[in-house]
Amino acid sequence: MATTDDGRPPSYSSANGNSSKKRKYEDDEDSESSKEQAPALPRQPDLPEFNLTSRASQDAKSPNNEENRGERADSEGWQTVEGRPRKKKKIPKHDSKNYPAIHFSKESRLQSQIKISDLQQLVLYILADGTSPSFVAVRHRPEIRKVVVLMVPGLEMSMFRSTAIEGDSNPDKSRDNRRDREHRERTYGSPDDYFPNKLNAEKLPEALQPFADMFEHIWPVKTPGDEKYGKMHSPLHAMLTAPAPKNKEEKQWQKSRKGATPAKEPHGWKNTRVPIPEFVHTPEELLENDYTLHPASYNEEEGKANLAKFRRANKVSTDDGWVDTLVEHFKDGTAPESEIQSGSITAGREVLAMDCEMCVTGKQASGQDELSLTRISIVGWDGSVVLDELVKPDKPIINYVTQYSGITEAMIAPVTTTLADIQKKLVSLLHPRAILIGHSLNSDLNALKITHPFIIDTALIYPHPRGPPLKSSLKWLAQKYLNREIQKGHGTTGPGAGHDSIEDARTCLDLLKQKCEKGKQWGTNDAQGENIFKRVARAGVKYKSQGGSAIPSPLNGKSSAAIDWGEPRKGPGAASNFPIGCKSDEEVMEGVIRAVKGDHDGKEIPGGGVDFVWGRFRELEAVKGWWNNNKLVAAEAAAAIDAEMEASKTDTATTKSDKSSLATATSELTRRIAKVYEELPPCTAFMIYSGSGDPREMSRLQAMQTQYKKEYRFKKWDDLSVKWTDTEEQALKKAFKAAREGVAFFGVK
Repeated sequence: MATTDDGRPPSYSSANGNSSKKRKYEDDEDSESSKEQAPALPRQPDLPEFNLTSRASQDAKSPNNEENRGERADSEGWQTVEGRPRKKKKIPKHDSKNYPAIHFSKESRLQSQIKISDLQQLVLYILADGTSPSFVAVRHRPEIRKVVVLMVPGLEMSMFRSTAIEGDSNPDKSRDNRRDREHRERTYGSPDDYFPNKLNAEKLPEALQPFADMFEHIWPVKTPGDEKYGKMHSPLHAMLTAPAPKNKEEKQWQKSRKGATPAKEPHGWKNTRVPIPEFVHTPEELLENDYTLHPASYNEEEGKANLAKFRRANKVSTDDGWVDTLVEHFKDGTAPESEIQSGSITAGREVLAMDCEMCVTGKQASGQDELSLTRISIVGWDGSVVLDELVKPDKPIINYVTQYSGITEAMIAPVTTTLADIQKKLVSLLHPRAILIGHSLNSDLNALKITHPFIIDTALIYPHPRGPPLKSSLKWLAQKYLNREIQKGHGTTGPGAGHDSIEDARTCLDLLKQKCEKGKQWGTNDAQGENIFKRVARAGVKYKSQGGSAIPSPLNGKSSAAIDWGEPRKGPGAASNFPIGCKSDEEVMEGVIRAVKGDHDGKEIPGGGVDFVWGRFRELEAVKGWWNNNKLVAAEAAAAIDAEMEASKTDTATTKSDKSSLATATSELTRRIAKVYEELPPCTAFMIYSGSGDPREMSRLQAMQTQYKKEYRFKKWDDLSVKWTDTEEQALKKAFKAAREGVAFFGVK
């Protein structure tokens, strides 16, 4: 049996009642006696061996203790000891006070519906560096191990009423519910519209009763959108694109300076060079933004004939003094591959940036000021001035608006150049391979009375943060993306007075160059945020309960997985650690469980799974006919939908079949969600959100509106295939509101 230095067994000191002081006293006596025996060569006393691991205690229990100790005594160097890995804290018991929870208080001061961005804020608060949500309280956040989020389009609040699937046999009760809904729509809303509803299994349809076992409340959630212009934003990106956090420099900038905050590249941004021709606007884009189209915009003779008819009716034809550049076909602008240098941004095209200044020469029939050209400036790709001339209008100037135009009466007095002279020069400059760029060029081209098919408008490629028809000013874009101050005249005369058209043209050119270098997404809303998977990996916090240090760090960032139909690698899911493509909801369910638990062999997804999982079920959406109906379709498709709706009113057999398939899809969805919930480990935050309400009616009306806008420019009212009146406008607003009504569930298992 192994013994200690004094011959006692290792367990002696623990079995004996001697204290540490006695052992220390005995060691001191041994050292004193050794000093008296060898005073000339004092020997260092044997100190008890220890380290930060439990090596000493292991050696004491080992039968080869004496041999190991002798080997260590012979070595004179340092011994390398590996640090002990952090132990994860034990999972608290479900009934303990330390168990995590997401708690809603009835005393919460909710003023409106929560949004998808609020759900995202909750996820980031649990996983990363997000701020605390105001609509719920997260109890014992560090104890939450994982977060699983499922997007399930097709879920509606009406489904979670007992009569939703089985049908309401009481017509009077249904009529009363309809009156209540109509009353709430006329008012500004009631707490019932934005407070969560408690789930009661007994009151739910049988197919949805398991939801009450998983969640306590169902929350009404509003999809992002613009009510004024009837634009609903993507619920997918609303969750997966997080707002970029502001650093101290940006906050200080906003306090000390006015204007736009300089743009910065989001974390993980990669530049993608894009040739300039890819930014040339389509005829449809130009038409939407009040451009007069060039005949080469249409290939068919019928399209050209309708355009000519429209231009004559609106007095913007060649008979009214307008000029078309010498481009016969749209394809004439494309340079042959042999003439394009490898990696060239211009792709064999000549790029000209133009800006014009106008003065007031009268009043239009609508009451607006009539603007006439007084100066035109064109610069080339290298910024050199190609054309810069003052122009004398045909009508007398009644207001020079010098504070904006920089034009004075003394400047125009000796000028003899007319608009016709400028048009001749432009026809020679704007050849088929020339691309004309500028800011809100439609007003400049209207003043010039000229059309060209190849246009790039910086007001369109850098869209307004709140979407069309709003447009950002050139001054604001220069501040934000070029960190440049322009248009600083403020009514003074001389250099820098008003707007300098050469300076504005060069600014447009520099904005386009920056866009070409950074990519199509630069300057759009997508570039203003950060992918949530990147955010979690960059700023994820591993708490002590997860074996981390509770400090945000890229080294301790959290892993993620995206499970979706098709190829998640082609969308936002590409930023996750493990994007998993699927072909059915069953595969999505299996993928989510795999991401949560990890692979058995750990070859791809490590054992224990990832920290953040996002997945999407889509079969319910497909059965309801929502899939891809949020995209604008042709008016013929809208008419076909109308026909189907009329047919469905009389076809009882089809209605019963649809209800049966809907009930089956609902049951299967509930089964899959319950299976995912069952496989989740304890202390996992689980969230489900629908994304939106029923978008079909909104899409149908938007398709009608789009078709109407295309036709009313060329046809008389009686010849329109689609008529748009105030009745349709109000119906669209109502359908838009209904499409934004989503639901959500969340809690901790």
